[in-house]
Amino acid sequence: MRQVPASLSTLLLLASSISTAYAQQAAPAPAAAASAPADATVSDQQPNRLATTVVTGTRTAKVIDKIPGAINVVSREDIARTQAVTEDATAVLARTVPGYSESSQAMSNTGENLRGRIALRLFDGVPQGSPLREGTRNATFTDMGIVGRIEVINGPSASEGVGAAGGIINYISKSPTKKGNEFQLFTRYTTQFEDDSGGFKVGLNWMRKDDDYDLLVSGSHIDRGMTYDGQPRRIGLNTSGSVADSKADNLFVKGGFDFGTDKSQRIQASLSKFKIEGNNQYRLVDGDRATGVTNTSERGAVPGSRAEFNDFEQATAAYINKNLFGGTFNVDVYAARQAMRYPAENGDDRQDPLIAPLGSLWDQSEILTKKKGLRTGWTGEDMFAVSGLEFRGGIDFVEDNAQQRLALTDRVWVPPMIYRSMAPYAQLSYDIGPVSLSGGLRYEDGKLRVDDYTTTYFRKRVFVQGGTLDYTATLPNIGAVVHLPNDWSAYMSLSKGFTLPNVGIPLRNINYPGQSVEGILDLQAIIVKNKEIGANWRGRNASFGVSLYESQSDLGVSLSVDPATNDFIMNRAPVNIRGLELSGDASLSKEWKVSGLYSRILGKTTFVAGGPLDRRMGVNDVNPDKLGGTATWNFMPHGDVSLSGTRLLSRDLNIGTSNEEHTRGYTLFDLAGNYDFGRYGRLTLGIENLTDKFYILSWSQLAGFRNYWSGRGRTYSISHTLTF
Repeated sequence: MRQVPASLSTLLLLASSISTAYAQQAAPAPAAAASAPADATVSDQQPNRLATTVVTGTRTAKVIDKIPGAINVVSREDIARTQAVTEDATAVLARTVPGYSESSQAMSNTGENLRGRIALRLFDGVPQGSPLREGTRNATFTDMGIVGRIEVINGPSASEGVGAAGGIINYISKSPTKKGNEFQLFTRYTTQFEDDSGGFKVGLNWMRKDDDYDLLVSGSHIDRGMTYDGQPRRIGLNTSGSVADSKADNLFVKGGFDFGTDKSQRIQASLSKFKIEGNNQYRLVDGDRATGVTNTSERGAVPGSRAEFNDFEQATAAYINKNLFGGTFNVDVYAARQAMRYPAENGDDRQDPLIAPLGSLWDQSEILTKKKGLRTGWTGEDMFAVSGLEFRGGIDFVEDNAQQRLALTDRVWVPPMIYRSMAPYAQLSYDIGPVSLSGGLRYEDGKLRVDDYTTTYFRKRVFVQGGTLDYTATLPNIGAVVHLPNDWSAYMSLSKGFTLPNVGIPLRNINYPGQSVEGILDLQAIIVKNKEIGANWRGRNASFGVSLYESQSDLGVSLSVDPATNDFIMNRAPVNIRGLELSGDASLSKEWKVSGLYSRILGKTTFVAGGPLDRRMGVNDVNPDKLGGTATWNFMPHGDVSLSGTRLLSRDLNIGTSNEEHTRGYTLFDLAGNYDFGRYGRLTLGIENLTDKFYILSWSQLAGFRNYWSGRGRTYSISHTLTF
């Protein structure tokens, strides 16, 4: 079947720099990360932006206008608009958060970061994945249909624990808002009008709310076909896992009970089980950079291989008391597990002549991570009878386990690792007239234990002595927000973030004897110092904002490609990243709303150890300049249509050096329309890549391991939501 030709041939990018650091309409916020229902504040449709609150980084609801930093609240409306055109879990971030990089369009989030560094992803406050072995699979962990909002804290932060070198992205699940029972039935069909491109989704949410309790039960199934680029040609399966030719199942249950005087206490528990798995019906066929022919896929699997998957399980329990010693106390406990299997490969690092002749051995990598933790906090207002003085403090405990194996031959690739951490924290904030001051400390006290192990044949089978490494850091933050006349405000902040490097990479790459875990420099922690200033204007019908930031790490991380294996190499050297962000929106009338964003990031590191910071960081670390915009037309009381555009600019770096890099930009448009038929449900039509643009993903324009991938061509979706 041929693709349907585009009906629109001339479109202009909605390039605008009308902006705000918040860039979103006010959205319902929970009163705690895993506590009160989402109807605790202002509705999405209300224009009062000043009531918008976040819980990420504060543990209890805090008005964002009093937080010194750039915060994006991705509303339910933004999520729904993106879901109209794609089920990709990170697409909404790429379209709405200025500093978030290009979406990988895969099960893997390789190349995706926030402000040039890895972000800590949370689901209802629980960390996803593990920094011990970053498998670039921690962004696909649930069905986006149960996500009510996403809170993004931009820039390094220690407030939620280890891993937030680039910031924090907290996906917060929906909560019942209407009394009684409410059911939502979702159906969706997607196609590119090729024989094997069809896919569907079906899901059901049951929500119940009573005076004392609320309950959400959600289940969904997604079946995806193959994807085609704009030529049209079948896109090659991603070597780290594809969403094409896959199926995904999700089960989510969350319930809470309010009790005590004036319902001041609450207990809540949740269970999440999500698995996306390839159908293993196709195999990757390499392209040719010399001729510009990108990777493709052909029918048939590698003999003996197993389907790749991403398997998440998470359980949480929470207790909140809003009147304990005159303040609010909350405690959360959680346990999470993630198992990842990657596609079969026969590269040099998989070979072993004791198992099969060199060049003939195929194997599949598997990563298993487990996490359990306890988070506590107490918040008191008007401390010591001082009006406007607030205290927040508590202590967090976490145990993180990770390991990696070559599954088909049962070989250790990365040995079992256990990181245990205790982190007390204290934070003060003080409102003095138009000024909001804040400052605090978090103390990270962790230990990493690594077992003895022997590396693979490719790394010369050397024995590595395990051991224990101590990680301690005092992480301060200070900031101020000044509320100015005529709806303006300005802020400044200084803070530190703390994370571990991708420990598994240097461990598996050791290739000479006599090594021990204690002696490996690459295992030292990454401490990032962040400075930021910004200004915002937040009127009733429009908003604008700008932020400038700089983050430095004396022993940072950048990525390069090993010329022998074409795999990533982790480089430890000083890193300096500076950036500018603009974002905002305006309601031009009752019928028209527009929004826009712009991001520019400049990263520098060294060419040689101890050298100056004169090497520009490339697309593996820092996203090219990004410009985006959306226009929404409410053409009828129950109907609307949105046109969105995103442009990544071209970039040329390190000309005349061994790290010379050239990436070509591209512009994409999406179109989404909705009509609410009342009792017969809501119908949504979506077209991704409206002009059927052929393009190569930015991070795929550089040579790496079989990574020459084009992006999706025009894709049509029709969805129906029935609420009863």
